[in-house]
Amino acid sequence: MWGHRARDRGQVTIEFLGMTPLIIVTLVVVWQFVLVGYTFTLAGHAADEAVRAGTAAPPGERLEACREAGLRELGDAWKGNAVVDCGGSGYVTADVSLKVPVLFPGTIDFPFTVRGHAGAVEEEDGD
Repeated sequence: MWGHRARDRGQVTIEFLGMTPLIIVTLVVVWQFVLVGYTFTLAGHAADEAVRAGTAAPPGERLEACREAGLRELGDAWKGNAVVDCGGSGYVTADVSLKVPVLFPGTIDFPFTVRGHAGAVEEEDGD
């Protein structure tokens, strides 16, 4: 009876070590999907804030205020490759383009771009 139990010692450890690579790969894939989703969220939020700033600024300063607000909403790791395009007359638009990082923001990026778009009608002053 004791001989049978002695043969099974360490079995759980061996099974865990065998599963460890699968567990690590699963965590890496889940983290990468989190980064993709977060990049989509950042692009949309930056576009919304850029349009909000663009509609509040005077017409001559609109494009610069729009771009600055869009970049201000991004983290430092995403600012390096961000493109914020603003335009429109009467209807202000903002397009934000970001690269999706591979595992760690600020290092290597995937070769595809995530885009956020927003638009708002220019408000008239009631003066």
